[in-house]
Amino acid sequence: MSHKITKKIVSYKVLSKDDAEPAKQEPEQPSLESMHENLTRPEVLLGSTYKIKTPQSEHALYITINDMILNQGTEHEERRPYEIFINSKNMEHFQWVLALTRLISAVFRKGGDACFLVEEMKAVFDPRGGYFKKGGVFMPSLVAEIGYAIESHLKHIGMIKPEAMSDHQKQFLDEKRKEFEAAHGESEGQAFPEKAVLCNKCSTKAMVLMDGCMTCLNCGESKCG
Repeated sequence: MSHKITKKIVSYKVLSKDDAEPAKQEPEQPSLESMHENLTRPEVLLGSTYKIKTPQSEHALYITINDMILNQGTEHEERRPYEIFINSKNMEHFQWVLALTRLISAVFRKGGDACFLVEEMKAVFDPRGGYFKKGGVFMPSLVAEIGYAIESHLKHIGMIKPEAMSDHQKQFLDEKRKEFEAAHGESEGQAFPEKAVLCNKCSTKAMVLMDGCMTCLNCGESKCG
């Protein structure tokens, strides 16, 4: 079909096939909600409470961590910590515990990866010395044990992925433990042998001498590699 030009040509443009076809509009991606400090706190939050009882105090500490549900009802739904509270009848540590909870809550609300708090708190040592928990786990300080409680919660909501031992590692540890118990006898009521020493990797009193090599019956750490 021909078309007669009746006006003066002032400009021109060569169209490609893509220009001739109407542009296909991509569906708009829904905006995902993320944790930030200006996020409005809802009336109700989901939370978990963890009990800490140390041999250094008559009264226990109760750690409550409340979580925010982001993108609720969608495939991107996730649970993120929003605030933390620590309560106890023991008022000896009230001042620094209150300051600690406010700082941790502020880090939670800031958003991003808050998992670094766990390693920082677990690395705090009490100059007066730490203590052993039930099962032979050594705690270097009360702050470190609060860090372990936060770590348990972050694992519970999926922010920290637990490192599970393989079936081969579990079988190896079971065999080593049976060999040690057969040679030295089993201590009734104890999680690990009485002669076990502290493991530097998992802080558990579970390292024993096997075949001339110190081996941890809890995490598999070995001095021989």
